[in-house]
Amino acid sequence: MYAFISGNIVEKNPAYVVIENNGIGYLINISLNTFTAINNLDKVKLFTHLSIREDAHVLFGFSEEAEKALFLQLTSVSGVGSNTARLILSSLTVNEAIEAISLGKIQVLQNVKGIGAKTAQRIVVDLKDKVAKSVGTSEKIGTSYNTIKSEALSGLLILGFNKSSADKLLDKLIHNNPEISVEQLIKEALKQL
Repeated sequence: MYAFISGNIVEKNPAYVVIENNGIGYLINISLNTFTAINNLDKVKLFTHLSIREDAHVLFGFSEEAEKALFLQLTSVSGVGSNTARLILSSLTVNEAIEAISLGKIQVLQNVKGIGAKTAQRIVVDLKDKVAKSVGTSEKIGTSYNTIKSEALSGLLILGFNKSSADKLLDKLIHNNPEISVEQLIKEALKQL
């Protein structure tokens, strides 16, 4: 219904903001990431989503379109409501959430308050292929990154290395050399594990 709302900030706190536009004050629920982005602003433009429930019409606002797109993807998962999606986006940045979903890092999602193992698994299963396409991910989380890292991780797991330490090391190695091949990645990891 509302694509975005812009205007002067009348009230602001980490959970919501009130934006005055043409004499109307819109109470808009926000994530901590959006709060951080707008914290020093007096005038703002938020991309919005109107959630209609039996008991309320609730407006959610986002400082960037990527955050709104991810919010909509999260709420499409069975068992993930608007408040849970907002909690995920308050605990993780958009890129961290996309990385956790696209790389199947269920533990990262479980670290968010209120997200259990089943919900985290459902989010990954439902959104793994969708988030990278629809949200416009950073180059770090591109398909080549996913493929190279997952192949190298599989190889290291087969060799008996700990998954979490191998995962962290692979992230570091790929960050330092984005053009690295799978073979080079495994060799470098073996030197450091």
